[in-house]
Amino acid sequence: MSDYTLTIEGKACAADKTFGVINPATEEVFAQAPDASKADLDAAVAAANAAFPAWRDTPLEDRKAALNAMADRVDAEVDSMAEVLVHEQGKSLANAQFEVRGTAMWLRASAATDLPTEVLSDSETQRVELRRRPLGVVGAITPWNFPLLLSIWKVGPALVTGNTMVLKPSPYTPLTVLRFGEIVREVLPPGVLNVVSGGDDLGKWMTDHSDIHKISFTGSGPTGKKIMASAAGSLKRITLELGGNDPAIVRGDANPSEIAGPIFNMAFQNSGQVCGAIKRLYVHDDIYEDMCEALVEKAKEKTVGNGMTAGTDFGPVQNKMQYDIVCDLAKSAKEDGGRFLIGGEPTEGTGYFFPLTLVADLTDGNRLVDEEPFGPILPIIRFTDDDDVVARANDTTFGLGGSVWSADTERATQMAERLDTGSAWVNQHFDVSPFLPFGGVKESGMGVENGPWGLAEFTSSQVLNIKKG
Repeated sequence: MSDYTLTIEGKACAADKTFGVINPATEEVFAQAPDASKADLDAAVAAANAAFPAWRDTPLEDRKAALNAMADRVDAEVDSMAEVLVHEQGKSLANAQFEVRGTAMWLRASAATDLPTEVLSDSETQRVELRRRPLGVVGAITPWNFPLLLSIWKVGPALVTGNTMVLKPSPYTPLTVLRFGEIVREVLPPGVLNVVSGGDDLGKWMTDHSDIHKISFTGSGPTGKKIMASAAGSLKRITLELGGNDPAIVRGDANPSEIAGPIFNMAFQNSGQVCGAIKRLYVHDDIYEDMCEALVEKAKEKTVGNGMTAGTDFGPVQNKMQYDIVCDLAKSAKEDGGRFLIGGEPTEGTGYFFPLTLVADLTDGNRLVDEEPFGPILPIIRFTDDDDVVARANDTTFGLGGSVWSADTERATQMAERLDTGSAWVNQHFDVSPFLPFGGVKESGMGVENGPWGLAEFTSSQVLNIKKG
């Protein structure tokens, strides 16, 4: 698994240097990825710039057809790409296959989404239209939790609206995205999509580059702030989807046995490494112990292990840095008197494995409650008053998503409307779609992805004002 290349101007390009990619289940370097130089990036940006005029002028239906052809290529590679994804990211094989299939689906959804011209005025003397124009070369920097799917959240909208792109995956998980670049080379004109891999320096070069006109980034808040500061030098457009510390509020009239399954799944999906996962669970005192017990039973049914092993439900934490964060937050919870219902201690042996962990009897102010763990550990917090718990849920710098669970849908909706979040769900959590906007408020980001709103993020507006007669 070491034969990977950059994609620049539609061709395979080797870098002068490589870097090792670690399998988080074994802690072993299992592949080498090309480490793009500044010259490699300049070549990729130049190729994207050269390709832009023709791609911008390509009929929309032809651009849509190209996205559908890319989806076909991905569908043909589900098994091979999923295996690579397991090795570099750690998720189970079934979940990796789900991600690859979702990638093809998201490409087709972008091709099916329109951003039509708006007629603002049409009279005998004047016609005014609002048109959307592509920005030019877009830089995309993507994360390690869903490396392929979250790349396509950017690739599809950018390309279908007529932009060209330079795509940089996380150095923790570059291989599946590099492979994607390889399999779509023959589908797209040279230079329309360029894929480069490397470390933090490469990302900084991208945000500083004067010929990249927009940066779309998914990742951590601190990195997002650096990108925003760097992009200011050339007034680049930016879309930032950053971290979340999503609250879920369970009212006293909810049935723990009915909702424990979906709440558990949305807290621990991908081993808790989901930006919009449930990361703080507020439960009314009347049903607190019943909810805790129901969640423990769900955890006992699941298996943590190597993603390539049959029967594995959840894999390791993806990298050592994140693993150490999870361990440190668990330690903080213990020091503050958290009651560990299940899990809590790092798994002995090789790999960044941390057990599914549920912690009761914590409250706001503990680091596990206030910070984003981005791992398989969930604090369960008591409350007694609806207004108080909404205030506590909002008392954070994060604002990605949140949910309210109740037998009283009307009351739950009223509470959800008051959450300071980009998305608020009732009796569900993290229900995302390629046709629905998704983004954060406060320090969870700016701009949205998906649907026509996401397409608009990759365009500038032009008012075309025509005098008649």
